[in-house]
Amino acid sequence: MFPLPLYVWPLTFVAAIIIHSELTRLRTRIKGFSGPPGYPIVGNIPQVSRNASEQYRRWAAKYGPIYQISLGCVNVLVVNSAEAANKVFIRHSNATNSRPMFYTFHGVVSKTAGFTIGTSPYSDSLKRRRKAAASALNRPAVSSYSPHIDRETRHFIADAYKLGRGGEVGIYPLPLIQRLSLNLSLTLNWGERIESIEDPLFKEITEVEEYVSKFRSTTGNLQDYIPLLRFNPFSRSTARARAMRARRDVYIKKFSAEHADRLRNDSLDTSCIQSKISTDTEAKLTEQELLSLSLTMVAGGLDTITTLVSWALPLLALRQDIQAKAYAEIRKMYPRPNQILCSSMDDQKCLYVVALVRELLRMYTPLRLALPRETTAEFVVDGKVIPPQTVIFLNAWACNMDPKLWKDPFMFRPERFLDKDGASLPIYTYGQGSRMCPGYILGNRELYLLFMRLLSAFQICADEDEQVDCDPLTGLDDPASLVSCPKPYKIRFVARDAKALETALG
Repeated sequence: MFPLPLYVWPLTFVAAIIIHSELTRLRTRIKGFSGPPGYPIVGNIPQVSRNASEQYRRWAAKYGPIYQISLGCVNVLVVNSAEAANKVFIRHSNATNSRPMFYTFHGVVSKTAGFTIGTSPYSDSLKRRRKAAASALNRPAVSSYSPHIDRETRHFIADAYKLGRGGEVGIYPLPLIQRLSLNLSLTLNWGERIESIEDPLFKEITEVEEYVSKFRSTTGNLQDYIPLLRFNPFSRSTARARAMRARRDVYIKKFSAEHADRLRNDSLDTSCIQSKISTDTEAKLTEQELLSLSLTMVAGGLDTITTLVSWALPLLALRQDIQAKAYAEIRKMYPRPNQILCSSMDDQKCLYVVALVRELLRMYTPLRLALPRETTAEFVVDGKVIPPQTVIFLNAWACNMDPKLWKDPFMFRPERFLDKDGASLPIYTYGQGSRMCPGYILGNRELYLLFMRLLSAFQICADEDEQVDCDPLTGLDDPASLVSCPKPYKIRFVARDAKALETALG
């Protein structure tokens, strides 16, 4: 009997792992659910590597609103309609209140700083953090943050006016939008802010958080679904995840340490979230849990506000009719020139602008695939048993485009939310059920005041040399990204009344 060559052993090891992964995937298939055929080892990953949410929406026409896919060796149920989302996430909210753990994000990126509230599996710690977040983000608390929202939206208007010379030149607005989003998060969470888009810290945070967002992608990290790839010592994905983790730790710890110093010296801004929770004797959060709240604020703010405003500007530039309607409604509330910036205490009284924000949230869903869920108990949907530890994706994009809810889902029409029936219909941008984003009241308030002031102060126009694309499918900059940002563009912020605006801005 001849000894096997040395190279046979590693090949045998790899083959054994592949066979084990395939058997695991086949054994864990959920009975009763159909789905698109995939490939050995990788499953359906090649088919959803670009614009997964739209591919899932299209597959629903063939396989039904709830079907099964394979991502590597992991089987996933995808929910693609409002009715199905209600059956799964509302009727069985207790059984769908956890998150799966992924190797790249949970095991590498978040190894030192911990998880955000949104990405944390269900636990007693999560219950404490969600309770603290709910207290800090309820309607009365959000109302107390009005001075912060006032300051940051005011700075955004001033920068847009100054850099665009009142509308004479077009500007790339993304850095201004990112600073607005970041400062809202930093100010509300720690009482800190960054003065300029030229500040190295601003550039560091936005760059790192953009990468971290990619590591949360449901399809962008093959090693999450193919365990064999985790043994690759030369993995660029793992190396980059570790590098971003280290860079993120630096500024998160910096802000936390500075806040702790102010707490000891009694020099806190008591209206910021960390101050409220740190001095709340009932919250009793650990240092790691407070850090989780901070990560949640930074990541959530940059995702939602940045994405929505980035899509809104080209949309409004192309839809002057919407601008005209909004401006007319705003002027009814604020007719005098010295009211051009509107009131920061206005809690969404201009119904057309409220409808505009809701339609933006519906059409331009920032996280088109909501963060994945993992079931904690068995339950039945349409006669089919969904076992514990099943990974479920809520396709928020498909639900927001559900033709059973909206007769013209691909038409941007704020008026739908002014109708008696449309006003009560749900949108899925903040999630659904027990793990819905706790910051939705704050996000809506921030967006409302920003658009009140933007549309009151400026006529938003496309730059003459730019071809802007506000279509949520063709206008995507990176269809593979978790967060759905538009392609770069220039916008002109044309002052409606330059003298009144300058006086208001001081």
